[in-house]
Amino acid sequence: MNSKIDEKLRQIRIEDFIWVIYIGIIALSYYSNYLERKYFIFNDCCSKNKYRNIMILIFSVLILVYFYFLYDSYSSLKDINCYDSKKKKRLLYLSFLASLLIFISGIIFLYIAINDTDLNVELAFN
Repeated sequence: MNSKIDEKLRQIRIEDFIWVIYIGIIALSYYSNYLERKYFIFNDCCSKNKYRNIMILIFSVLILVYFYFLYDSYSSLKDINCYDSKKKKRLLYLSFLASLLIFISGIIFLYIAINDTDLNVELAFN
């Protein structure tokens, strides 16, 4: 096989692994909602601390995932050549910008998860 196909297949395998990570994040998020609910109903401080730690874990993992997509998008942007269409170039720039903004949002959400000790801010990932 040629190297472009090999590279694309490698990327798809990595993305398959990322889907497994997302499934784990969804399960953790479901459990963290249970803990958050328990904290607000029963004022259970142990549930509050577990909830915060899980949210910090979730957003730490998401930042790594978002960084992978940012790096992948940047690599695609670097590979642009003068023969590529304007449409392809524009879409690659937009993809990089979107990946950058998502990465930045992950950092902001992690910062909130670490610093919001009173659980005043609702955190959600997309």
